[in-house]
Amino acid sequence: MKLPVLRNFPAGSLDDAMVRALEEAAARCRRNAVTMVTLADSGHPAGSLSSTEMYLTVYGVADLTPENCSGLDRDYVSVSHGHTSPGAYAALAEWGFFPAMEAIAHFRRCGSPFQGHVERDVPGIDWGSGNLGQGLSAGVGFALAQKARGNGKRTYVLMGDGGQTKGQSAEARRIAVKENLANITALVDWNNIQISGTLETVMPADIPALWKADGWNVLECDGHSFRELYAALRLSASCDRPTVILCRTVMGRGVSFMENTPEFHGKAPRTELYVQAMKELGGDPSLLDEARKLRESAPVPAGRHVEPARADLDLGEPVTYGTDKKTDNRSAFGTALADIGEKNYESEGRTPLLVFDCDLAGSVKTGDFAKKCPDWFIQAGIQEHSTATAAGAASTAGVVSLWADFGVFGLSEAYNQQRLNDINSANLKTVLTHVGLDVGEDGKTHQAIDYVGLLRNTFGWKLVVPGDPNQTDRATRWALGEAGCVCIAMGRSKLGVLADEKGDPLFGGEYRFRYGEAVRVRPGKDGAIFALGAMTERAVKARDILRENHGMEVAVYCVSSPLVPDDEALREAAGTGRILTCEDHSVNSGMGSILAARMTELGLSASFRAVGVHTYGESGSSPDVISAMGLDEVSLAKVFESLPGK
Repeated sequence: MKLPVLRNFPAGSLDDAMVRALEEAAARCRRNAVTMVTLADSGHPAGSLSSTEMYLTVYGVADLTPENCSGLDRDYVSVSHGHTSPGAYAALAEWGFFPAMEAIAHFRRCGSPFQGHVERDVPGIDWGSGNLGQGLSAGVGFALAQKARGNGKRTYVLMGDGGQTKGQSAEARRIAVKENLANITALVDWNNIQISGTLETVMPADIPALWKADGWNVLECDGHSFRELYAALRLSASCDRPTVILCRTVMGRGVSFMENTPEFHGKAPRTELYVQAMKELGGDPSLLDEARKLRESAPVPAGRHVEPARADLDLGEPVTYGTDKKTDNRSAFGTALADIGEKNYESEGRTPLLVFDCDLAGSVKTGDFAKKCPDWFIQAGIQEHSTATAAGAASTAGVVSLWADFGVFGLSEAYNQQRLNDINSANLKTVLTHVGLDVGEDGKTHQAIDYVGLLRNTFGWKLVVPGDPNQTDRATRWALGEAGCVCIAMGRSKLGVLADEKGDPLFGGEYRFRYGEAVRVRPGKDGAIFALGAMTERAVKARDILRENHGMEVAVYCVSSPLVPDDEALREAAGTGRILTCEDHSVNSGMGSILAARMTELGLSASFRAVGVHTYGESGSSPDVISAMGLDEVSLAKVFESLPGK
C-alpha cells in the first residue's frame, strides 16, 4: 500500500486508510531494522523499534524530500539519539530516499554511508549526532538559520529519554525559548529504558517538568499511534513557542524478548532469536540471507558527498593600522566584523551572518556588531557546549556562523562539540581571544595553551594566529569568505604594529592574507626564528639584541598558520644552520613540534630548539608571566646564542 502524503499537514487528521498504510510501513521498518543489526552483529535494535512511528511520521510531515534534502530552504531533521540509526534508515527508505536493501545489506560496513550512528553521508540525515544530548543544540542551530533566512521552514528533533538529563540539552532548551524559536519541535522517545536500566534507577528526572521549566510548550502522546503523533505535530506547527512532544513508547516494540528491557539496547539478536523476532514482526527470516549475499557481492553504496558551504558576503576593504598605532588584535577583529556586518545587514541576496556570544561581547569585541546588526546577534549566555553545536549546525543551513569566546571556553571546554563540527563539514568561524599566556592575571586555569594541539587532532579545521592588528583585520575578512571551519586565535594585550625594514606596516596596504604562508619579517644568514603570531614582536626584538651584541643576522618568520608548515620558508631557514621556534603555547604539542616533524619529512637538518610553555603559567601581568616562562626577548636571544652554528 502506497504511503499517504503527509508533507506540510495536508489533512486535519489521518483517516483509516492512511493509518493502515503507515502501520504496514512501520512493520517493514521494524523487520528491516532488526535485520540490519543482526547482519552487522552490532547495533541498537530496541530503541530503533520504539522510535519507528516517530521516525516515519516526522520524515513524512517534514518538507524534506530526496529532491530537496541537499538544498537550504526546506525543513531540517536532527537525530539526537543517533544510535537508533536502523530506525532512521528504515524510515528514510520508506519515504524514497534510497532502496531499503542498501541500508539493510551495508549497515555498519566499512566504507558504507550507513554507519553505526547517523551521519550526513546518508540523504535525509542533516547532522551526525555524536554523543547524546547534542541533537537538540543542532536543531536550535537549524531553526536559527531558518529564522535568519526568513523561509518559514521548520526543524524537528528526535531524542531519546536517557539523554534528557544532559546539561547540553538544558542549554539548548533555554536558547530556543530565549530566541523565540517557534519553528522547532522536539520529540522524545519516552520508553523509560536506557543502557544500564530504567530511568529511575540510572538517573531520575521529571522529564515534563524539565521542559516546562525552560518555557517549552509540552505535549504528550502515544508514540506508537500515528493519529496521535500526526495531531501533535500538526498542533506544534501552529504554536507560538518551541514545542516538545513526549512520546510514550515501549522499548523493543513488537519483539517480545526485547520489550521493556535494556538487554537489547545495544545487542544484536542472533540465530533463533532473529527468527523469532521476524516471525513476531510478520516477516520472513530469509531476508537475512538475501541481505548477506548482497553485502558479500555488491559494492558499497557511495552515499552523498557533503561540502562546506560558501558565503555570499561583501567582505569590505582592509583597514591599515599605522606603526604609531598600538592596539589589540581582538579590537581589530571586532572592527572588521562590524564593518562586514554593516555592509551585508538587510542587503538582499547576501548570506546572513550570525554571530554567537556567551556573555563576553565586551571582551571578545562583538559589541559593535551587535549594535549594527541586532537581528544577527545571538546572545546565548554562559552555555558554551550548546552554543558550539548550534553555531556549527546553523552554518550548514544557509548562514555564516561566527562564535567568539575565550580560548579555554570556545575550544578547550567545547572540544568535543568542535570536533563534531569538523565531522559534519560545518562552516563555523570560531574566534578565540585571551589565548596563550597573554591572559596573564587570570592565571593557569584561564591560560589557553593547548589550542594548536587540539586543532592539530582534527582533519578539517584551519587555524590562524595573526601577528598583529593588520594581519588580524585581513585574516578576519578572509575567514568569513572561506569555506569550512576556521579558528582565529589571539591574545588580550595591545601590540605594536609589525613593520618591514623600511618602517612601513608589514601587513598593511596591499597585503592579503594567504593561509599557510610563513611571512619573513626580517632576513638573515646566521639563523632563523619562527614565531607564532603575536610572539613575532618579541622575536624581532630578540633579533635586534643578537645583532647588536653579537653581530648576528637572524631571519624572523611570522607563523600565522601553525597547522600548515611553509616548506619554502623551512628550506630557506634550514640553510642558515640554526632554527629557533617560539610560542606561548605548550611546547609539547604546538608549532615547534609541527615544524620539527615537517623538517624530518623534508630531510632538512639544522641546529633546532623549540621553546614554549613548559608548565602551567602563574598569575601576573602578561609581560611578567611571559618572562617567567622564558619567552621574553632577552631569554629568546640567550637560547638562540646557545644553538651551535654550521
